[in-house]
Amino acid sequence: MRDQEPAPLAERRLSTKEAAELLGVKPETVYAYVSRGQLSSRRATGGRGSTFDAQEVEALARRNRRESAGGSGSGGELSVRTRITLIENDRYFFRGVDAVDLATRHTYEEVAEWLWTGRMLRGRTFTAPAASVAVARRAVEALPEHAAPTDRLRVATIAAATADPLRFDLSEEAVLGTARTLIPTLVDALPPAGHHRRDEGPLAHRLWSRLSVRKDPDEASLRALDAALALLVDHDLAASTLAVRVAASARAHAYAAVSAGLGVIEGPLHGAASGLAHRLLWDVLEQGDAAPVIASELRAGRRIPGLGHRLYPGEDPRARALFALLEQIPRAEPALLAARDIVETTARHAPLHANVDLALAVLTASSGMDPTAGETIFAVARTAGWIAHALEEYGERPLRMRPSGLYAGPKPPQPLPE
Repeated sequence: MRDQEPAPLAERRLSTKEAAELLGVKPETVYAYVSRGQLSSRRATGGRGSTFDAQEVEALARRNRRESAGGSGSGGELSVRTRITLIENDRYFFRGVDAVDLATRHTYEEVAEWLWTGRMLRGRTFTAPAASVAVARRAVEALPEHAAPTDRLRVATIAAATADPLRFDLSEEAVLGTARTLIPTLVDALPPAGHHRRDEGPLAHRLWSRLSVRKDPDEASLRALDAALALLVDHDLAASTLAVRVAASARAHAYAAVSAGLGVIEGPLHGAASGLAHRLLWDVLEQGDAAPVIASELRAGRRIPGLGHRLYPGEDPRARALFALLEQIPRAEPALLAARDIVETTARHAPLHANVDLALAVLTASSGMDPTAGETIFAVARTAGWIAHALEEYGERPLRMRPSGLYAGPKPPQPLPE
């Protein structure tokens, strides 16, 4: 007697286990595809478990394979499906909601939770475990005095990872727990800027004591810092975020994924750009005129920092929102006028708008902060976005972000070298 022929693909229903094997993902990821509308499911006979259309699963598997090969059909640029941030028409959105509205009406912690879960948890605050802070703080204190902000944050991240025996648990609940403790750990591990250090309260208040020599900030200044954190929390697939997703695709734990982002953010074209804008701003403040400062920069062959953005043909919405908040701080007026002078002087030859780096420079320069403070703000803020992207990537097929190299070397086989 012959074995029974399997049902044609068009008629077959797959179990959750079979669908997961075909897609190369965990069973829980199959249900994530259902919740996103990428797969449909039907209750199995008897009401236990779900079944899936075999053709639909195979089509999704083919689509995932195409993405993992790095092809986007758009001139060779890598394209990654995401539900986190959309940038279009000089605006940007977090899970479909205007990001500027979120940042100016909610705290950084609330915006981070929205980014991670799609739920608005009002009054959310982050607390770091004492043991984690102690380990991270000792590691940071062992660094030389001249260590850069990202050096401190990277070391603090690695130290915090060693204190977390559950770091290899990549479930959503565990990763969210890591996010809610890692971010305050990074802040609390930083040395104070003056003789005061605040270890309780909202994250922006604690971060202020690590960045500014001014002990008692006014409410408007704290609101501007908190809004800056929320505005910078994510910005689609920036270079550092792509590095995080590559690490998460290889199933690196959340601390390692964040460390990958910190390794990229240090570049002058990314997280360190606000420091360059800060120094330019101080030069203009000292000379009282942007013209000679701009001329000097151009003569040296350097681009003017804090101006223009490849994703915004018009005004950077983050800069616009932050400038509006800074206008409510009287002592920020000189720096705001200097920033305006920079934009107007440069506009005579290149009509570029101010970007968020220049707005961040106004905040740091008018708040008694070091030129590297903007880099710290950027990195702390973006850590929440990196966690959101890592979480999203953990739900995808492992190692899908593995492009193929286009070999351009000598044609093999070549003779052995002498």
